[in-house]
Amino acid sequence: MKFRIVLLIYFFVTIWIILIVKIYYLTIKSNSYYEAIAQKNIQKIEYILPIRGVIKDRNDTLIAANKIGFSISIIPGLSIKSKIKILKDSIDFITKYYPKFDKEKLLKIYKREDSFYNHDPITVINFIPYKDMLPNFTAFYLNKNIVISPVTKRFYPFKELACHLIGYVAKANKKESKTDEVAKRTKYIGKTGLEKYYNRELEGTLGYKNLKINAYNEALEEIEKVLPTSNDIKLSLDIRLEKFLRDNFSNINGVIIVMNAKNGEILAASSFPQYDINIFVNGISQKEWDKLRFDPNHSLVNKIIRGLYPPGSTIKMASAIAFLDSHLISPQESVFCTGEVEVGNRKFRCWNIYGHGNVDLERAIRESCDVYFYEESLKVGINSIAPVFKRFGFGKKTLIDLPNEFIGTVPNREWKKRRYNKPWYKGDTLNTVIGQGNLLVTPIQIARYTALLATGKLPTPHFAIKVGDKETGFPVRDILTDYEKSILPLIRKAMYEVCNNPRGTASKHITTKVTIAGKTGTAQVSGLSQKEKNRIKEEDLEYFKRSHAWLTTFGPFENPKYVVTVLVEHGGHGGSAAGEIVSKIYDKLVDLGYIKLKNDKKATKGAKKNPKKR
Repeated sequence: MKFRIVLLIYFFVTIWIILIVKIYYLTIKSNSYYEAIAQKNIQKIEYILPIRGVIKDRNDTLIAANKIGFSISIIPGLSIKSKIKILKDSIDFITKYYPKFDKEKLLKIYKREDSFYNHDPITVINFIPYKDMLPNFTAFYLNKNIVISPVTKRFYPFKELACHLIGYVAKANKKESKTDEVAKRTKYIGKTGLEKYYNRELEGTLGYKNLKINAYNEALEEIEKVLPTSNDIKLSLDIRLEKFLRDNFSNINGVIIVMNAKNGEILAASSFPQYDINIFVNGISQKEWDKLRFDPNHSLVNKIIRGLYPPGSTIKMASAIAFLDSHLISPQESVFCTGEVEVGNRKFRCWNIYGHGNVDLERAIRESCDVYFYEESLKVGINSIAPVFKRFGFGKKTLIDLPNEFIGTVPNREWKKRRYNKPWYKGDTLNTVIGQGNLLVTPIQIARYTALLATGKLPTPHFAIKVGDKETGFPVRDILTDYEKSILPLIRKAMYEVCNNPRGTASKHITTKVTIAGKTGTAQVSGLSQKEKNRIKEEDLEYFKRSHAWLTTFGPFENPKYVVTVLVEHGGHGGSAAGEIVSKIYDKLVDLGYIKLKNDKKATKGAKKNPKKR
């Protein structure tokens, strides 16, 4: 009997302990949990969308702006059977004022977004221009089933100008919306160019209002408000110069780059052909997309950073520095050019089929003698040449502030073995040192390398000079050895003679008021038979088999400030295809005040010039 009483007491004590613990948990421990649920029932977060930052050129001219307008939304919960008539009436109301919108399409958009869990108005029209909404504003405002909200839409006032640099904004896809909270709510994101590279800074951060609501989801009180933020971007670009390039040279296919040689700021950069970037903002039609996508001249490709080309003879200054770095060759050493070099059973020809005679380094650059570079490269070898190319910025990104930059190719023994599983031959070295074969570069790499030759330092090419209130900083690297710095004047003098000596490969075509230095290049697109001594002329080849034409320059010569690099696709020879373009650009830099002329006398050009220039 006593045992049963004790057992009963233990039973009651246990029950009471469990009840007390449960009461404690419900009243104290779970308080914060249920308080949070209660708060959700009486509070609502309403996001405030940021206005995307604008993009300006160096003179504060707007090149990516925002149009003001309104979005049209319909209240949620109308897709159920009992309320479908209200939904259709609302859509009829919208199309009465804006008949260009298709009723079925608006209905489909609404039904796709509507659900039991959605308590926010559903946007069926993203943008109505302010001037179009203004006459109908009152009617829409008084319709209790429709919500109109102020929004902005990206607008590019200069249309195709600098299109590959600026890029464009378009509708965010599902993947982008998952990783970007602002894009998820604004529905738009930077897709290409600077719009993509600086998307986070331009789109900014969401603001919000914390509202107290009633059971009908109506706002009673604003508890807290945080405003959205975004950043404007100022570029080094001069839209006047960019317009000059478009107006004068849009007939070419290729690239033009105008860059500050000292700090890497890009004043203008055009990739031709161009296209109007506004067509992407609201969604491009299939017809427009196919026209761009199948353009044989690759309108959509930003050739400045994604065009891969053999550099041709523009690489010869880097080859010359590699030769001298080896200390196997002196600047005074000469080679006798007969017009060809035989290696194994193959002949490697110079562009001058009659030969140049005795050629030293300076003359080899001035007259672009291939045989000089053939002979000297055999003494030095690719193992000494390729590392110099790499150090000068080839085969790696320039780190320009544009997305998806290509790195190009600097071939060597390991690369060829890995890529083709083949050994390296002497002929590969000969092709590489004159900028042919597997050596591939981008135009921006050539422009930066030219700045290195002009100033002795390697800048980082860039466009943004200010993001919000903060100035950007891009490094300028000191990469040359003391010995390389000591021989740089010789290289510059040779480049001066390219543009000013009567025998220079570009001098015949340079007419600018500014004294400049540079180097021409002819980049072969299709292989030419080495068996034929008298090669077919470029102008006699089919267009897409003609060589690409390079001319990269810096000026003024005595105090280099700017680099102008031009690539004309299938243009033939660099001097003839690009000399006039370069000359006009330097004269424009004078007109715009970037270059001030003093006593800038040109070298005498009275002597007879060679009819064939490379």
